[in-house]
Amino acid sequence: MAVAQLHADVHTNAVTAAGSGPQLAVTLCGVRFPNPTVLASGILGLSEQVFARLAQAGVGGITTKSCSLKPRAGWPNPTIVNWGEGLINAIGLSNPGVEVMVEEIRAAKKLLAPYGVPIVASIFANTIYDFGVLARYVSEAEPDLIEVNISCPNLDAQHEEMFSSNAYVSAQVTRVVKRNANCPVVMKLSPNVEDIAAIAISVANAGADAICAINSLGPGLVLDIETARPVLANGTGGVSGPAIRPIAVRCVRDICQALRNAGLKTQVIGTGGVTTARDAIEMILVGATCVGIGSAVYRGLGVFSEVTSGLVDYMTRHDYEGVEQFRGRALDRIK
Repeated sequence: MAVAQLHADVHTNAVTAAGSGPQLAVTLCGVRFPNPTVLASGILGLSEQVFARLAQAGVGGITTKSCSLKPRAGWPNPTIVNWGEGLINAIGLSNPGVEVMVEEIRAAKKLLAPYGVPIVASIFANTIYDFGVLARYVSEAEPDLIEVNISCPNLDAQHEEMFSSNAYVSAQVTRVVKRNANCPVVMKLSPNVEDIAAIAISVANAGADAICAINSLGPGLVLDIETARPVLANGTGGVSGPAIRPIAVRCVRDICQALRNAGLKTQVIGTGGVTTARDAIEMILVGATCVGIGSAVYRGLGVFSEVTSGLVDYMTRHDYEGVEQFRGRALDRIK
């Protein structure tokens, strides 16, 4: 489909959405999203064709692949395998580096401006200092938000641990990024910790505008039983997809409950195994403002329109005019 025709189709859809009936638009950190769905980081590459397809598919926001200061090749194939109940992956954070990513984000913003689809730039680094440098560089592209991936096993030279496994270190990264960013900052947390709510409170107190939870679970191991070898070239990898959704929902519940109890207004992007409208509704019921969709995209981009259509049906049945009317409704009903 030509880009010009796509502009027309999206404009028509936006007018229809703005009419009578439930309204799906949400505001995250002061940024308007046409609906709560967000493409999770690392799922699709950056190109005009990909962004056009995502806009046509009805995505509410797009998170880029995580970028580093320098280009990174990542692990050799196979890097992603469907193991039946979800995906296991060890991509190795492959990316072209921040200089290339800045130009790609600039091009993407121009393309997506008529659709009102925000861009979330994802970054990762090997040291706390480098997170600040990256935030400053990627800010040159003027993304709508910056997502800080502290939940991959990149080792800090001093602490020698995953950044998000330590509340103090997570807070330090948050402060450094906030000092160097020119837009709201989202901290992406790992479920592979003893108390994810404590980490969330730490980054919120350090100035995080929002929290994304969760990253993949693991590492996990899947074998080819004929060869007795791992299915991934790297051996082990992060586990994602429907199998981890109950864990993701519990983590988002814990985070949102802790934030509310502490009187903090930090918002949350609920991510992890979301495949259907029911899954997205579940995330919103435990307090998520937006819902990240990742592994489900491998089945097709139609997942975004399926989820938003299901949201409208649910809201119509319950007489909800906006998403905020049922956000967090389950928090008072869960022990």
